[in-house]
Amino acid sequence: MKPPLLAVVVFACSTIGAPVFAQSPEESAAQARMHLGPLAVNPTIGLTNLGVDNNVFNEADEDHPKSDMTATVTPAADMWIRFGSAWVSGTVREDLVYYRTYASERSVNGTYRASLAMPMGRFSFHGNASYVNTRDRTSPEIDTRSRHIDSLLNGGAELRAFGKTFIDATVQQARVAYGDGEEYDGANLQTELNRTMTSVIMSIRHEMTPVTALTLDVARQQDRFDYSPDRDSDSTRLLAGVRFNARIVGSAALGYQQFTPLSPQLPEYHGPIAQVDLAVAVVGGTHVAVHLARSLAYSYEFDQPYYIGTGGTLALTQSVYGPFDVVVHGGLENMAYRGRLTATAPPERTDQVTYWGGGIGYRVAPTMRVGLNLDQQQRQSDVAGHSYGGLRFGTAVTYGF
Repeated sequence: MKPPLLAVVVFACSTIGAPVFAQSPEESAAQARMHLGPLAVNPTIGLTNLGVDNNVFNEADEDHPKSDMTATVTPAADMWIRFGSAWVSGTVREDLVYYRTYASERSVNGTYRASLAMPMGRFSFHGNASYVNTRDRTSPEIDTRSRHIDSLLNGGAELRAFGKTFIDATVQQARVAYGDGEEYDGANLQTELNRTMTSVIMSIRHEMTPVTALTLDVARQQDRFDYSPDRDSDSTRLLAGVRFNARIVGSAALGYQQFTPLSPQLPEYHGPIAQVDLAVAVVGGTHVAVHLARSLAYSYEFDQPYYIGTGGTLALTQSVYGPFDVVVHGGLENMAYRGRLTATAPPERTDQVTYWGGGIGYRVAPTMRVGLNLDQQQRQSDVAGHSYGGLRFGTAVTYGF
């Protein structure tokens, strides 16, 4: 699959930018571009990848992949408002996805989030709510764009137990709900994956320095499925890590998960998990972002109901001359499937997905960036029809009002 000349001309610009340093709601609100009384607002609009997708349906080469012109327009706004000592912040975002030929792939996707931070002496209270109604690819293994609703609600309290040590307790409920008739590879996604996840999370954070903290998280979670109770499970996770907020920004945590299905037909998993998200600002206008993860995820497949995903991505952003920057990035993910404990269960398998891309961008103004980008994805699988490659290239514009 050789890309046309245009792919070379627009080679390599992902919309990955410089790392975003963590800020308090008060700092973020102070930097907002619009102030309407007590309300601070940061509105933006983006034109994401106005270009070509040469494998719209992630089809194998023998199935003759379909190509189409695509564009995504994304209006969004971040908001902050203060009530006494409490801050309420929120995000509203709409993705308007367009395909010129394949109208079935067009969609309107909404994301809505709100959070509360309320300090009260040695205690501080917090809460978060989110609602995402989208039609997209939900994981590396599902290649169709499926309508689903993801919702989350949590709340908790943090105690400053000692001078630099904080103890937090959070209760959370999340839900995944696919729409009627959403199918992939012969499986009804609503039947196989609709579920509610209830968690209790205990955390300890010790601030070693103003920009470095040690963390310990213990979580107990129950997953309950609407239509497939044989998939129900209980899990315990332990994660120990470190957080940074200086030249290095982000967190890194390693831990252990005990996954116990309620059905004796499903295998247990007792093993390592990890979550690393770090961004480093290097001298000379260079920024490096690293993401590594190992976690358990449910599969749509009946005979292989879950997999262990292990992988990561690396992105490098380099300022080259004045307002110009160059980005290169790549990634790899292995999906190790676990089969049911039956005589007819298929053998365990591991699928692999690789990503790479890059590009060049030009910052027209402090709040406007134009980029030319190229992204390639490749999946390898022992299952017929699940190996494919796909290339997307085009332009992207992000503008903040």
